[in-house]
Amino acid sequence: MKPSCLNLALISAAIAGGSSTTAVAGQQLSKLSESGKPLNVVFILSDDHRYDYMGFVGKVPWLETPAMDRMAREGAWIRNSFVTTSLSSPSRASILTGMYSHSHKVVDNSAPMPAGLTFFPEYLQQVGYQTGFFGKWHMGNDTGDPQPGFNHWESFSGQGEYYNPRLNVNGKWIRYADSTYVTDLLTTHAIEFMKQQQTSHKPFMVYLSHKGVHDNFSPAKRHKGCYSGKPLVIPPSFDTSKEKIKALPTIDPSTGKAAAGKDYYGENMLPDWVKNQRESWHGVDYSYHGRPWEDQVRNYCETLRSVDESIGSVLDYLKEAGLDENTVVIYMGDNGFAWGEHGLIDKRQFYEESVRVPMLIRSPKLIKGGQVLEKMVQNVDVAPTILACAGLDKAPQMVGYSFLPLLQGKDIPWRDRIFYEYYWEHEFPQTPTMHGVRTDRYKYIRYHGVWDTNEFYDLQEDPYETRNLIAAPQHQALIKELNHDLYNWLESTDGMSIPLKRTERPHMDHRNQSNY
Repeated sequence: MKPSCLNLALISAAIAGGSSTTAVAGQQLSKLSESGKPLNVVFILSDDHRYDYMGFVGKVPWLETPAMDRMAREGAWIRNSFVTTSLSSPSRASILTGMYSHSHKVVDNSAPMPAGLTFFPEYLQQVGYQTGFFGKWHMGNDTGDPQPGFNHWESFSGQGEYYNPRLNVNGKWIRYADSTYVTDLLTTHAIEFMKQQQTSHKPFMVYLSHKGVHDNFSPAKRHKGCYSGKPLVIPPSFDTSKEKIKALPTIDPSTGKAAAGKDYYGENMLPDWVKNQRESWHGVDYSYHGRPWEDQVRNYCETLRSVDESIGSVLDYLKEAGLDENTVVIYMGDNGFAWGEHGLIDKRQFYEESVRVPMLIRSPKLIKGGQVLEKMVQNVDVAPTILACAGLDKAPQMVGYSFLPLLQGKDIPWRDRIFYEYYWEHEFPQTPTMHGVRTDRYKYIRYHGVWDTNEFYDLQEDPYETRNLIAAPQHQALIKELNHDLYNWLESTDGMSIPLKRTERPHMDHRNQSNY
């Protein structure tokens, strides 16, 4: 049996299996007590942080992230970490539920959160953990009000503010002033919560969810201008002009051989939607309605400095309090971000810079430091991994798996491909509905509802995804196989229906007025 079929069978069994949430947690109480003192967990989430914008990676020579570098040195870097949907709300819902977007139904940033979802902190509460949420929720019920699974709650409505934020603290709204910077405030409050649990001798789980580094990029005052004038890293796929494309080595569909100089701009290179988006506010030519993208990249990196300092503050506190050996710290981003690749800005696509995210884990009691994990991990694996840290089995509805055994050198069955989904949004119509599958070497992207060019890339030979091989004769059998794998995944996980949403927002678009 092929590994891909095995993984689909495991996924199907997980969905079909099971018991109630209370029973799952109850069955693990003895296991938790036998394992000694329960491990604390600190999960730190950033917004729009792409996978290779960390100092130790070396992508941006002048970028400083000493705390992330420290986590990689003392823990593990999950080099191939991906989201199942590269968009804030769907990804956050997948992190909290361990489910795919088409299953939890939070398919975009405005879709309501359906009843009946269970978040992984609820299982931790059932076995005695004190849980605290600090920061950006931005998922379904986005009012800032407390959500299930957390003993302590601090959040804001929607995107919130970088300066002088207004927080809902356990149901009471508080406005902070005097140039209070939200990243610093959330970090301070998260550490205060940990101090309280230390005195009560209770295990804790902290979910520290930063606004940074989401647009409008606003660095802390101490970092503003620190990267002014720094040279930008221009990706190989940046120039997607027709003249440039003609000079790129492409594939002649009739022979399957390289054919430099031929124009496959509309057929064998980029889909039309990519070219159209480049000419929108999410493209480098008209970025953010007139804000030069070069300046935005530097602002983004300056804003990232405070997120890194937050990680450092958490690590320092844990060490000073004598908790670092017994605490698992995980850092990741909710989705990636394009900074010029294919001429684009933003996420949503299935290109590498969009779907890959930074992920670091430090746990002296569980894993050795200095590791680099090459296996493909996804956001749906976070909940099972954190539950495993607490001695709990994953819940039956969770489709991901704990990656702790991989970091402990154990030979366990693991996925050899990942799947991707994104559903067209009313507010961001440039990007179409898409599904995709990626192996260690190949990537296939299929677009739905538009007359356009699908994509297929050999990531080993073309890591920057500059040569679309969708028409190459030598790859047709593999493309067909990946297309079948994609359908098998959707069928086995009840994902064959596009989750439509109500769109009752009035606007001046005469083409759709009759529908409102």
